[in-house]
Amino acid sequence: MAEFGYEPVKLSKAYTSIEGTPTIDSVDLNIFRMSYFSACLSCTFCGHSCCNWGVDIDVTNVERIRARKDELEAYLGTKWDDWFTGEWEDTPDYPGGKATRTRVVNGTCIFQNRDNGACKLHSFALDKGFDYHEVKPLISSLFPITFGDGLMCLGEELYEGSLVCMGNGPSCYDAQRNEILHYWGPELVAELDAVRDADLARRKSAA
Repeated sequence: MAEFGYEPVKLSKAYTSIEGTPTIDSVDLNIFRMSYFSACLSCTFCGHSCCNWGVDIDVTNVERIRARKDELEAYLGTKWDDWFTGEWEDTPDYPGGKATRTRVVNGTCIFQNRDNGACKLHSFALDKGFDYHEVKPLISSLFPITFGDGLMCLGEELYEGSLVCMGNGPSCYDAQRNEILHYWGPELVAELDAVRDADLARRKSAA
């Protein structure tokens, strides 16, 4: 499998998410250059295996889920104690400064719908009529885009070339542009659009 390196570009300023963290001050150009099959519910590439390992979830997100625990237990048919590993890690890039992981049960995330691959937290929010960002983990919403030490970049699956559906569909940035808009706002998106367009023009002129 091919492996890809980072090509970071410094942004004009630092942008802090609506959660208070993370703050982004640079971007890896690969988010504009690499693509994947973003219509996950229609995916036939991997059998929805992206959810096989669970996902990081920040402490503030866990507390928002806790506030809806009774409703969610009834909706999911599982108990609160089954949802998270309970192992916490200090993570300054994540809201609240620490994170745990969703539990893996029978080979997949506890919150995955095995019938169609959908996130049950996302579905619960839609069914109840509130914004899914309230309960769905930040990392899940942004995938395959992620962040670390001020850099907006891609998940390791893209750099390793191991994401089965990569190369099929829109760029990772274009697929997740609305999620970035939600978390960081229009000013960052406008600058990222400009970086994307300049990179595309530069590559075309060099071809």
